[in-house]
Amino acid sequence: MQFFRQRYGAQTVIGAQITQVQQRFRDLYNLGSTFPVDGSQFDRLIGEGESLTIGSLHLTALHTPGHTPACMTYQIGDALFVGDTLFQPDYGTARCDFPGGSAAALYDSIQRFYAPPNTTRIFTCHDYQPGGRPVQYESTVSEQKATNIQLNSRTSKEEFIAFRVKRDATLAAPVLILPSLQVNIRAGRIPEPESNGIAYLKLPLNVL
Repeated sequence: MQFFRQRYGAQTVIGAQITQVQQRFRDLYNLGSTFPVDGSQFDRLIGEGESLTIGSLHLTALHTPGHTPACMTYQIGDALFVGDTLFQPDYGTARCDFPGGSAAALYDSIQRFYAPPNTTRIFTCHDYQPGGRPVQYESTVSEQKATNIQLNSRTSKEEFIAFRVKRDATLAAPVLILPSLQVNIRAGRIPEPESNGIAYLKLPLNVL
């Protein structure tokens, strides 16, 4: 993020609810009042329905919480870029057990993906390649509604919440989540050096 900002002058843009994430993790890492939780580390905070123009591309921002309270989806024409919210149909959906996550909110967010025309393309952030199949990154609304193994057009909200809560309770925390979040909440910057001139990543030992 900072590489592109410094080398090409690109702006850093993130969902306005990043402030909720910053607040939670400022407390976890005991960063104190010197760490601002107003999103000022980023160049622009974007909210539901706002637009961005990048060259010839016009993006519309959609607030799609659930995985985290700050998750955003970006629509470009007939394509939805959904980040970690939804995966390929044979893998399912994001987990919801991170601070501020909500299976109910995720269900509602994914219903927004299923509302556009069936031919609308859905681009996912990464792929876990179940069964060792080749990497995939694109599906359609029609495919997701018909075959998503965790949330399709036949899945009720109550069923999804029960499934997600049960499954998330079995998942370990991602290996690098504690170091990476300290960089993420700073818009890709490493922490400021301390009094000895050394920058540190903190690892809380009795949580997560």
